[in-house]
Amino acid sequence: MNANTHPALVGSLSTPNPSVKLINFSPGPTSLPKAVEDEIAASFKKPGLTSLALSHRSPEFLNILDHVTASVKRIMDIPDDYEVLFTHGGGHGQFAAVPLNLCHDKSDIATYIVNGTWTERARDEAQKYCTVHTIDGRDPHTGGYTTFPELTEEEIDPKSKFVYLCSNETVNGIENHRLPKLPESRRNIPLVIDASSDFTTKPIDWHGDGVGVLFACASKNIGHPGVTLTVVRRDLLGKDKASPLCPGVFNYTITVEAGNLWNTPATFNIEVVGYLMDWLEREGGVAENERRSIAKSRILYDVIDNSDGFYGTPVQEKALRSRMNIPFNIKGGDEELTDEFLIQSWNEGMVGLRTLTPFGVGEYLRASLYNGITEEDAASLADFMQRFARENSG
Repeated sequence: MNANTHPALVGSLSTPNPSVKLINFSPGPTSLPKAVEDEIAASFKKPGLTSLALSHRSPEFLNILDHVTASVKRIMDIPDDYEVLFTHGGGHGQFAAVPLNLCHDKSDIATYIVNGTWTERARDEAQKYCTVHTIDGRDPHTGGYTTFPELTEEEIDPKSKFVYLCSNETVNGIENHRLPKLPESRRNIPLVIDASSDFTTKPIDWHGDGVGVLFACASKNIGHPGVTLTVVRRDLLGKDKASPLCPGVFNYTITVEAGNLWNTPATFNIEVVGYLMDWLEREGGVAENERRSIAKSRILYDVIDNSDGFYGTPVQEKALRSRMNIPFNIKGGDEELTDEFLIQSWNEGMVGLRTLTPFGVGEYLRASLYNGITEEDAASLADFMQRFARENSG
């Protein structure tokens, strides 16, 4: 790193002024709601062992595991014919686990709807284990991912073991606010959903949408990195259904039969998911959380859309704009103004708008509005954006 590079330009998440409130707009890992962080901190002051030190087979941890599992099922309205798993390897682990569990042979077909960075990665991983058919979601004019493709009967191979999609593409700013319906003749094919960045922010019609598997890595909306919540419909389980190459640690059936204890789970991380679910229930559940998500994103999109072009966002179709991750640029990507924006916002305690990723920094900054961000936090960024635009227009 160049010694003269400002911390804000290389993704610093510290604040230069301890008296300034720190607002973390990182795309993940990110902050939990303040009340949840306070509850976690208070748990370390209680007598006895915390989940950091509990054996995963102790009655104390089994009580935690039962509570978290029941809370997830209740709050997310998960039907009885689905199992809740706590799996390893993050979202990337599930990129491999899904085809390894649902495709017995390399010749088995899976359909991947690719409309952004994470579905690209998932598709590329799946090609090692099954035969992938891709529905390409790129804009034919620009070659970019700015929309969601139409799902037609002709596009989906009837022999597909599953149809895969990501309900919120964090990098590209595209979200399915409700899961898309497959054509009538293809609704027997299970949907697999990467819901890592929007889980808990909207309702899921598990049976109506034909959800077979849904997974969410914890570190955006439901907890700390190190555990992934994976929901699997029971009819997809069975030792004869998975690939013989599927490692035990990724095998859904083995995990279910062992009660999530086939190997040592991420005990503390699982408990944190429970704290988040308890908070969500106290706050009014998924319906209230969706209302907040709509309100937070609208605050920022209104600034962008009413800035006379000072700010831009790539997704023009408002029905597909992500509520979770709002990409925006400044004067078409002006580097000098973008750097100044980052430095000034960092000085005011707003961090995480640019983070170093495997994909580079790109043209767009991103404001991520997960559960740890309040409506007041979004309004603080909006106020700054309006002020910055007034001072730098012309």
